[in-house]
Amino acid sequence: MTTWTLWDSELSYGPVYHSQKDAVRANPMGAEPLWGVAVVKSDGSRFLKTFPHSTLEWRSAEYGIDPDDKDTLLDVVLHEDYIPREDDPLALMDPTSAKVLAVTRGMPTCWTPNVSDKDRLDAHLTRIAAVKKYRLRLEPASVEDRQGALAYVGSSRIAPADPLDPIRATQLDPIRVEARRLAVTWARSAGTVPRPDFLLKPPDAFMGMPAEMGAASV
Repeated sequence: MTTWTLWDSELSYGPVYHSQKDAVRANPMGAEPLWGVAVVKSDGSRFLKTFPHSTLEWRSAEYGIDPDDKDTLLDVVLHEDYIPREDDPLALMDPTSAKVLAVTRGMPTCWTPNVSDKDRLDAHLTRIAAVKKYRLRLEPASVEDRQGALAYVGSSRIAPADPLDPIRATQLDPIRVEARRLAVTWARSAGTVPRPDFLLKPPDAFMGMPAEMGAASV
């Protein structure tokens, strides 16, 4: 298991395009709020993990996570990219992925029909826990190290107790979460998977609308 450290989080906005042909013309009024989390790998290299703010809404809707439970939502969003795919034959060649699959193979996903919401959530949290145990953990760097980094670059900022505190301080709109829950319920009953498209939207579309729902207007 490897540990990478979290150093900062900041809100920005991504571009939004009206069509594939017009992808060079961004619509700043419809831009998606986008979180960036500064991560330092165990080898010292750095990258910025980004995700739309609406990802928190979708995970809340998909798995029935309390919108105010930011700790669980962030744990899911930060670690779920490292869940190995069961249909990837190369995953078994990686010992850490193989361990995760040994624990989680066959568990229901958000889209598995005829399964209770509790079972779906328990399964996903089990996958997240397995990733953190066998593959990768993302944990805050110490306040001292983060404050030292700010001082090194000449910043007057005070490092928060946790680098993810700015994300925790935001509120999820329960109406938007409920709208996404209804979309998930409909997609599950129809046997489809909604694929949120955060860059390509029809004019005047609601932010974070699944691509299929707005495709007719593009």
